[in-house]
Amino acid sequence: MRVEPDPLTALRLQLEFGVDEAIVDAPIDRFAVAATPSPATVKNASSARRPAAPKAPGGESASAKSLADAAQDVPSLEAAIRGFEGCTLKRTATNTVFGDGDPMAGVMMIGEAPGADEDRLGKPFVGVSGQLLDRMLAAIGLDRTKVFITNMVYWRPPGNEKPSQLQIAQCLPFVLRLIALARPRLLVLVGGISAGTLLGREEGITRLRGRWYDFQPLDGGPPIPAMPTFHPAYLLRQPAQKRESWRDFLAIQDKLRQIG
Repeated sequence: MRVEPDPLTALRLQLEFGVDEAIVDAPIDRFAVAATPSPATVKNASSARRPAAPKAPGGESASAKSLADAAQDVPSLEAAIRGFEGCTLKRTATNTVFGDGDPMAGVMMIGEAPGADEDRLGKPFVGVSGQLLDRMLAAIGLDRTKVFITNMVYWRPPGNEKPSQLQIAQCLPFVLRLIALARPRLLVLVGGISAGTLLGREEGITRLRGRWYDFQPLDGGPPIPAMPTFHPAYLLRQPAQKRESWRDFLAIQDKLRQIG
C-alpha cells in the first residue's frame, strides 16, 4: 500500500499536537533499542500470554463462537452480529455498530465501544474523537476508504461506561473471526481494552503503545503486525499525549511503506 500524506494536513496536525521545532526530516526514537523487545520475544509473549476469553453465563459466548465460525465472509459475519441477542448491551442500545470503511483495505483499527453519537448513527468513531482520528489518518495519507474501523463490542454501554469483561467476552468471537476473514496486513489497537484483550497483555496502554507486536490469527495464518495506540477520546482529555500518538502514527506510516 502506497501512502501519500497531504503535507499541509500533516503540518497542521503536528502544530495541533505541539510540534514547534524541526530538527531532522524524520523522527528518531532514541529509546527504540532499549524499549523495543526483539521480534521473537514479542511474538512469544503475545502468543503465550493471550488469555482465554471470560466465560459468559447461559452459553452466550459459545453461541457467538458458533455463529462466528459459520460466517464465511465479512457480510455474513455482519449479519450474524446484527442478529445476535447474546450480548447484554444490545438491550439498551439503539443501533448495532459493526464498522466503517473497507474491510479488505489491509488496515484494521479496533477501538473499544460505541459512544452516544456512534449509537445514534450506527457507525464507529463519528463524534469528536472520531473527527480527531480522521485528522490523524489524513496526516499519514489514509482515510476511511483505506482502512476498516470497528470496536471490541458492537453496542453502546449505558452512560458510555467501559464495557465489562463479560460484555467483551460476549463479542470477542466475532472480533477474532473478523480479523481472520478480513486478513488485514496491519492492526491498529486503539485504546487499552482492545490492546490488552487481543494481545493478552496486562500492562496499560501507556506501556503497550508505540511498539509492534505480532497478533496470531485463530486460523493459524501468519502473524499480523499490531500497534497499540492511545484512544482519541483520551487524547482530548490529555492533549500532552498527542505527541506520543503522532509518533505511533508515523511508525504506522513507515510500516505500511515497508509491507507495500
